[in-house]
Amino acid sequence: MKISINCHSSIRIEGDKVIYFDPFKINEEVHDADIIFVTHDHFDHFSIDDIKKIEKEDTIYVIPECMYNLLGGENVITVNPLEEFMVENYKCKAVRSYNVGKDFHKKEFGYLGYIVNIEGKDVYVFGDGNVNEDVLKVKCDIALVPVGGLYTMDYKEAAEYINTIKPLKAIPTHYGDLTGDKEDGLRFKELVDKDIEVEILIY
Repeated sequence: MKISINCHSSIRIEGDKVIYFDPFKINEEVHDADIIFVTHDHFDHFSIDDIKKIEKEDTIYVIPECMYNLLGGENVITVNPLEEFMVENYKCKAVRSYNVGKDFHKKEFGYLGYIVNIEGKDVYVFGDGNVNEDVLKVKCDIALVPVGGLYTMDYKEAAEYINTIKPLKAIPTHYGDLTGDKEDGLRFKELVDKDIEVEILIY
């Protein structure tokens, strides 16, 4: 699979299907999305203008149940925290994503991260939040985690989290645009245990 980050937490994964998470600041109309996952309704994660640039007639959308009134309808799958489900041939699980000690993303809002099994690898997209009892239960092969601080974990907290759950690979997100600075990815990498691969996709 090929993983790329447009900016911030706007993630694209290309394998046998093209999957997007939280499309944001998409520059061109490409209309190549087979599946679009949205973690929550904040403007930098749920942008209708950007979704329109990548969607196709048969695009499938996966959203938290709490967003049904914003993007309900045909080809839309709404899921709740801890729910396990299938999208096309992908086995998926919804993970709560929320803040502890901050009010930006409260647990009761029902915001999500997702674990999607792609080419035999469990890929975890964290969403927005910081370390909590739900995310500490995650087991995955590849973890894409926010490191920019303020609304989410900072790079120190994110590195400590990755060193705890021990994926094979970690990819830092959510920095260098609206929050955090361009060096946060490298700072994160320096603190992650050396037996865990870190791939930097935001420069």
